Amino acid sequence: MADDRLASLAAAGVSIWLDDLSRGRLVSGELRRLVDDKHVVGVTTNPTIFATALAHRGVYAAQLGELVGSGATVGEAVRKLMVVDVQQACELFRGVWEASDGVDGRVSLEVNPDLADDCEATVREAVSLRRAVGHPNLYVKIPATRASLPAITEALAQGVDINVTLIFSVERYRDVMAAYLAGLERALDAGVPLSGVYSVASFFVSRVDAEVDKRLEEIGSDEALALRGMAGIANSRLAHQAFRETFAGPRWERLAAQGARVQRPLWASTGVKNPVYPDTMYVTELAVPGTVNTMPEATLNAFADHGLLRRAEDGDIVTGRASEARKVIDAITATGVDLTDVFTTLERDGVDRFACSWSELHETVRRSMEEAAAG
Repeated sequence: MADDRLASLAAAGVSIWLDDLSRGRLVSGELRRLVDDKHVVGVTTNPTIFATALAHRGVYAAQLGELVGSGATVGEAVRKLMVVDVQQACELFRGVWEASDGVDGRVSLEVNPDLADDCEATVREAVSLRRAVGHPNLYVKIPATRASLPAITEALAQGVDINVTLIFSVERYRDVMAAYLAGLERALDAGVPLSGVYSVASFFVSRVDAEVDKRLEEIGSDEALALRGMAGIANSRLAHQAFRETFAGPRWERLAAQGARVQRPLWASTGVKNPVYPDTMYVTELAVPGTVNTMPEATLNAFADHGLLRRAEDGDIVTGRASEARKVIDAITATGVDLTDVFTTLERDGVDRFACSWSELHETVRRSMEEAAAG
């Protein structure tokens, strides 16, 4: 039955990606089993995930010893440890990547989050990561900060496939899609085949509910409390409408005629933060063809166990629901919630969280290298 539920989700056009990667998953064969048995066709990671993986350093012991012996710095060790994990995952997903014509079978690796406000450094890092990994099914993750938007365009123009992350607002999502189109136009002008340029845009869901719910509870009125748990899905459905509007019309049609591919929406942060909510709600309520849902394993298992694939009479339950979603967002705003501030706060906190995890990762590796050196 688990396979049937996930198979139905995949058959509905949703690409199931796992939001986790560790050498333990790779060595044990656990990740391979998820690919074979649970329809997982991609994997994403970030500094927080790597920091957690490296904290359980047994499977990294041999490489840590080699790095100490070679005189590697902590920064060099961090890079090499991450790259090996990503390389192995890319090899595991290579068959999926080939079978899907490059659409799935992807492994994402994030640029140094400390570079979020430095466009030139972000592009250099993206190019460097692509070379270091050396596999065609890599996605380099770049955060959707305003300062990074030009980096997204430039990296795409230089042939780096990009997963744009930390998108919270529809307005910023439109900026991200514009950066993607500009990258395609730059690539076209340079004679780069557009059929080989790929990107996804990671639109975050549950974190929006967590922040909005907190503010609704502070307001405390019956009207405000009745809107809890509704912002994330409504915001995402408006984002999908923006996607449909962007990838239509003369500008896109010109690029599509040259072989360009759409930048697929990726629903991120799809594990529920509030245990009161159904644990599969961000999968069920955002199931729409041509999207990716990157799930923590707990959410993947929950959907496999009891997830439902709902359909509207005229198709999926996302397309055509923008007006309904707008009413929800307007109602939340009418209670006094400042959504512009919500999105600004979430972006800042997201970058800060990854930067903190990046520092923790370096500290974990430093301690591990000291222990390896001490024997």
